[in-house]
Amino acid sequence: MRHRLLFCAVLVTLTASGCNPAGPGTTTASPAGSSSGTQAADQSSAPQAAGQTPAVLLVCNGSTVPCPAQPPSAKPYYKTVQSAVNAAAPGDWILIYPGVYHEKTKQYPTAGVWIQKPDLHIRGLDRNRVIIDGSNGAAAHPCPSAAAQQDLTPRDGIVAWKASGVTIENLTVCDYLAAGDTDYGNEIWWNGGDGTGTIGLGAYSGSYLTATSEYAPATLNSPQLAQYGIFVSNSSGPGLIANSYASNMADAAYYVGACRQICDTTLASDTGVNSGLGYSGTNSGGRLVIKNSVFELNRAGIAPNSMNNDDAPSPQDGRCPGNATESCTIIEDNLIENNNNPNTPATDAVPPIGTGVQIAGGSYDTVTGNHIVDQGSWGVLTSDDPDNETPPPGAHCQGGVESNPLPGSCLYRARGNLVYGNVFTHVGFFGNPTNSDLATETLGSYAPRNCFYGNTDGSGHLTSAPANIESATVDGAPCTAKGTGTDLTLAAQLACASGITAFGVTACVPLLESYPEQTRTVMVPLPQLTSMPQPCTGVPGNAFCP
Repeated sequence: MRHRLLFCAVLVTLTASGCNPAGPGTTTASPAGSSSGTQAADQSSAPQAAGQTPAVLLVCNGSTVPCPAQPPSAKPYYKTVQSAVNAAAPGDWILIYPGVYHEKTKQYPTAGVWIQKPDLHIRGLDRNRVIIDGSNGAAAHPCPSAAAQQDLTPRDGIVAWKASGVTIENLTVCDYLAAGDTDYGNEIWWNGGDGTGTIGLGAYSGSYLTATSEYAPATLNSPQLAQYGIFVSNSSGPGLIANSYASNMADAAYYVGACRQICDTTLASDTGVNSGLGYSGTNSGGRLVIKNSVFELNRAGIAPNSMNNDDAPSPQDGRCPGNATESCTIIEDNLIENNNNPNTPATDAVPPIGTGVQIAGGSYDTVTGNHIVDQGSWGVLTSDDPDNETPPPGAHCQGGVESNPLPGSCLYRARGNLVYGNVFTHVGFFGNPTNSDLATETLGSYAPRNCFYGNTDGSGHLTSAPANIESATVDGAPCTAKGTGTDLTLAAQLACASGITAFGVTACVPLLESYPEQTRTVMVPLPQLTSMPQPCTGVPGNAFCP
């Protein structure tokens, strides 16, 4: 996961030294650390008998509106979501009445709500008014920005740990923070065993979700920033994240990873805003579709990537399961707009600012039908990833080339990616060398090539690096041919756009290159968002849904 990505490694193409992002910060390990795997399983409820009607557990704490009256014979409402989860059996429903729920317990210290039972259905009755809040703020003012109102204990928000079939819908989660070297700070997480290199989670679904943080520490790149909005790891699906919104995340608004070639996930009609990345997907692939979504005002937009890290096994591989060449990872019909924001929350490793889509060391992905607008650097970029981090146990450069280009590094080759039928408007306006609609940077000439064809620019003139990228003699069809090789100018621009330094010296050439630099951290306010139209649909009869 994720904190180092390609963006430090691009400098390997230019220098034999290591690299360090500009600014303070700490590279961290798995967000769950070692504690997630050691949480005690909740044994309080037995599974339902075959044919038994699921129970509906009702949660209401009366923090913002009075709880509905109940008949004297009814069981009292659960005051916390966690207490309802503890009492539920697999297959049950948990309905949450409007209110602010400051979920945190000694029983599960690393999460606000810890779910370890399969097939639970957790649904709020109002997306904007059911708020799971990790702060110490007041119910009247949820998701506060003030430092004095934060709970700086490192936690995740809602975590489904190796529990397949869990659905989470129609609610907001905010202000669960990371700290130091511990990670955490993931607002909603379906976790199939982070850092294990194995798949521990099957089906999952989330819709009408909001994940955000309003806390901006005074220190740039603070390790206390929230890291990921909606996060999925080590799952084989089928999964769906739909009609959701994530903002103000230091790493990425959305993440699906550690599921090489078997992710089986769809992101549809989602929005990712004001984060380091709109979407990140390390060592992901297979049937993975990102469609009809909006990614805007991030530092950079969408970045499938390969890394030699705790999301083993690598690499990112978009091929359909069992197929040698067919692409099943599809980025299609999205609006990718104005991802040039230097003042988003950020980790200590930042993506190249102003990039709409970057496939970093990934292969056999398809980028098609997108409208890519107002990107200052590059619209769509494919690039090798020479990852020079020290891998954890279980990661040993699977799918990469060891000690290439330097001893100790792992080269992930970008090849076989298809980029076609996209429309570009006002891209490359930073005006630095190689800034353009389309670009590719590899350390060798590979077959099949990263293939570009049928793309258009609203001005009538498609720009690219290398020039004429859609030509058959460069990187156009036929797509089975070898592609172009190293472009040192583009590699240097990637390093500059990422804010990379070597020996304390910036990769940018003064007066010749200029990319926006971070001066502060700005959080966007949480908007009112469309709630689930009929939240009682499909739920057995209950006091909230007569």
